[in-house]
Amino acid sequence: MGMHFTFLFVKANGQQLEQLTQLLEAGIIKPIVDKVLLFAQTNEALDYVESDRAKGKVVIKVK
Repeated sequence: MGMHFTFLFVKANGQQLEQLTQLLEAGIIKPIVDKVLLFAQTNEALDYVESDRAKGKVVIKVK
């Protein structure tokens, strides 16, 4: 398939977040967003995540 997946764990640390930002901006790390749902659909989003069908991040759009 030509894809490679790795998990990245960071702490709420200014230096790590700065490094993470640089990697994202350089395109080295590419987050995978499965779904974007409205705040009113939060229960649906939680159900979807708990169903283990999500293949990436599930985002709740607040505005």
